[in-house]
Amino acid sequence: MSQPLTVAAIGFWHVHAGDYARAAQRHPDTRLIALWDDDPQRGKAAAEEFDVEFVTDLDDLLARDDLDAVTITTETTRHTDVIRRAINAGKHVFSEKLLAPTVEECEELIAAARNAGVVLTVSLPRLYDDYTVAIERILDEGSLGELTYTRVRLAHDGWAAGWLPERFGDPDAAIGGALTDLGCHPAYLTRLFHRAEPLAISASYGSVTGRPVEDNAVVTAEFPGGRLGVFEASVATTPGAFTLELRGTAASLMFGFGSERLLAKGGAFGDQWTEVPLPEARPGAFALWVKSIQDGTFTEDNLRHATALTGMVVAANESAASGRRIELSGEGRRDHAESEPASL
Repeated sequence: MSQPLTVAAIGFWHVHAGDYARAAQRHPDTRLIALWDDDPQRGKAAAEEFDVEFVTDLDDLLARDDLDAVTITTETTRHTDVIRRAINAGKHVFSEKLLAPTVEECEELIAAARNAGVVLTVSLPRLYDDYTVAIERILDEGSLGELTYTRVRLAHDGWAAGWLPERFGDPDAAIGGALTDLGCHPAYLTRLFHRAEPLAISASYGSVTGRPVEDNAVVTAEFPGGRLGVFEASVATTPGAFTLELRGTAASLMFGFGSERLLAKGGAFGDQWTEVPLPEARPGAFALWVKSIQDGTFTEDNLRHATALTGMVVAANESAASGRRIELSGEGRRDHAESEPASL
């Protein structure tokens, strides 16, 4: 293995592809050396932007001895094939979410990575942010009492302002719309805060822009003990928004709603909304991936979140398409993310 680690960017379908290419250039222990995309025009433009070699054949790139690792940002429906090929070539993999379209495929890829001795990590960035660290500490302390309700909303103006590529509206490539991509972040945060697998999922999708996938989504997850977690996404909202709301039997938390402050009220926090200091954020998913490669460890927690996330998205897509509440198995999983788009 080279020092620093050599990285290739695989696919520039997703809008975050450039972010991970820049991460590979900026991290002191990684070096971006090449790029591949199935669209030569898009790939060559990206290679020129990042001043690296554009490779036309993916298998030739993965076979190179001077390559240690890859970032993968192809369309979601190609993840399983491309990630499997990278693992089989012995390359460490950093992937955009969703890891794969189905839970079964997630588990297959994780097992293959483990058997090959390579590190597989999924970009779930909000797990590591400062407000998440603060909320987890408060939950550990029990200051909220029993958590009864959460709401997490993430929205931007991608289709309202016209900057989100139209390929994100292709159900064959993207699998779903706002919920499947942007809504992943509220989904995994909801599960994190409730510290349990959801028992059932109910989802409603809408399209104000008329595309074949949803641009607005609201999902309700039922958790043990009657607790509810609502997570929402929109790509047709101006201005964008990221808000958190946690309600407990003793106190409540809010984040966003016009500011980047975490506020608490009730119980030990007092009768007025009080700002909670934010601690230092944890190292992000890319840094976690690099360190795990260096240490020879496996990113177990990250992959548990990634697999459960796929199960939640699968259930939400099925609920929205069928108009039914979807009960989950004991491990909170469904098998397939592909389903007919809901009637809009």
